[in-house]
Parts: sequence; C-alpha cells; structure tokens
Amino acid sequence: MMMALGMFVFGLPTLAYQELQRTTEWRHASTSRIGTNPASQFLGRGEDTITLPGTLLPGLVGSPLGLDTLRLMADTGKSWPLVSGTGKIYGAWVITQISETQQIFFDDGTPRRYEFTINLKRIDDGRVDLLGTVTGVLGGVLRPILSRLL
Repeated sequence: MMMALGMFVFGLPTLAYQELQRTTEWRHASTSRIGTNPASQFLGRGEDTITLPGTLLPGLVGSPLGLDTLRLMADTGKSWPLVSGTGKIYGAWVITQISETQQIFFDDGTPRRYEFTINLKRIDDGRVDLLGTVTGVLGGVLRPILSRLL
C-alpha cells in the first residue's frame, strides 16, 4: 500500500502514482502605511494541495477501474481521510480534479497506457486528532454487540 484515500488504496494493483507533489500556503495580509514599509499580518494557513501524477499500464500495473472509482468518490463531494503507507495521517481531503490521457491503442481502441493526474485539496482545519475519534466512538458502540455475536 502506497497510500489510502478513504477506502481506496493506491498501489500496483489499483493505481500507482510516480510522484507526490504537495503545496502548502500561508496567508499574510499587508496594509499600506505613510512614510514606511507596509505592515504585514499573518492570517494563518492557506490552501494545502496534493498532486499525484502516474502511469497506468493495464495488465501490468493498475486498472482503469481505479480511475473510475476515484471519479465516483469525487462525485459524492465528500472528504476522505488520506493516510500514507507508513501510517502518517494527512487529514481530510477532497478530490478536485482527475485528468487522464490514453495512449498506445489496441485494434479495438482499448488503451494500453494511461497517464493520469489526481488533484486533492485539504479541507479540515488541521485537527487530524479528530479523525481517530469516530473510530473510537464506533468501536465503543460496536464492542458490546460484537462480543454478544462472538
């Protein structure tokens, strides 16, 4: 597993990205002042985005169903927790764009190669500690039920 976005797992069987490009912004406002430099004030974090470019080679690496699955996830408009294969929690992210280029075709028009780029945008307020609480609450609720069944 390279990374998971919600229940979608990036990897060789699904989609393997070749790069992870992350851009984080911080906002600073400035106010003009007479006779001196403008005053600057830190307003907090700005946008946080991740771009995942990759290549899909059906039969060797990945499946076109991976792109379809991510498009369905994006259609919901929901955010999804993003967790790396090492366990690092990135927070809650939405899919803002998926681009795909199909190349090298079989006689029937089936592509042999796909180039793709997936763009994600972070929408939480940096409180990754909240991501684990839902699991903890559900675990607490489900534990008595599961113990009766087992």
